[in-house]
Amino acid sequence: MKKQVFKFLAKVNKTILPSYSKKQLDLAKATKFQMAIIAWRWFVTKNTLG
Repeated sequence: MKKQVFKFLAKVNKTILPSYSKKQLDLAKATKFQMAIIAWRWFVTKNTLG
């Protein structure tokens, strides 16, 4: 059940949230909001795979 929720969230993230790796964002210059999005995407991906 938990894994299905994270798989759904991963699909939502892919369609709605921006991909900063494709934009080649420099993490040293990222704003706190951009870092929060990166952390959220990492958290969802980690739980989807794990």
